[in-house]
Amino acid sequence: MTTDPSTSVSQASEASPTADDLAQSPAQGFVPASVQAVLAPDEIVILYLRPSLLYIPLSSLGTLAASAVIVSLLAYASKLPASPWTETHAILIATLMASCRLSWAWLDWFTHAFVLTDRRVIARRGIIRTALYEAPLTRIQNTIVVQSARERVFGLGTIGFATAGRGTFDAFWQSVPAPFAVHRKVLETIQRYGRK
Repeated sequence: MTTDPSTSVSQASEASPTADDLAQSPAQGFVPASVQAVLAPDEIVILYLRPSLLYIPLSSLGTLAASAVIVSLLAYASKLPASPWTETHAILIATLMASCRLSWAWLDWFTHAFVLTDRRVIARRGIIRTALYEAPLTRIQNTIVVQSARERVFGLGTIGFATAGRGTFDAFWQSVPAPFAVHRKVLETIQRYGRK
C-alpha cells in the first residue's frame, strides 16, 4: 500500500514528539480560509501543519551564502584606491539581499498549509501563483518520507503523496518536524478512513 524507503531511521524514539504534538489545533478556525473553502461542513480535520520555521533559513541558504561571498568581495574591493564604495556599503548591500530573501522565504512559509482530514490530503502553497492539491484518502496509493541532509540535521523531513494511476509523487509536505511520526499518523488515517 505505502512505501517508506528510509525504514532504518523511520522509528521515532519514545521521547520524540508525536504528530498530534506538532499539529496545530484541529479546530477548523486555525485552518486558512483558502483551505476551509474546500472542506465539507462535516469533514473532520485530523492534522493541520506548516513547515518548520527552519524552512525559512534552510530554503534561503543559497542566497545567504551568495550574500556572504558578495560582502567579502566588495569589502576587499573597498580597500582599493579607486573603489566607489566602503565596507559599510558592502555590508548594507549584503544585508539587503539577505533580508529580501528571508522575507520572501517567510511569505512562502506562511502560504504553506498541510491538512489531513478524514476524507483527503491537502497541500496548499504559493505566494503569487497559488497551488492547492487535494486527493481523497481512497486514492492515495503510495507515500514516502524523504530527508535531505539539511533536513535530517534538524529532524525535519518531506512527505510525498502519490495517487493511483500516477508514476510520480503528486504533492509534498515539505520540512515537516518529526516526519516519521507525521507519516505514521497519515498511514493510520488512510487505514481507518480510506480503506472502507
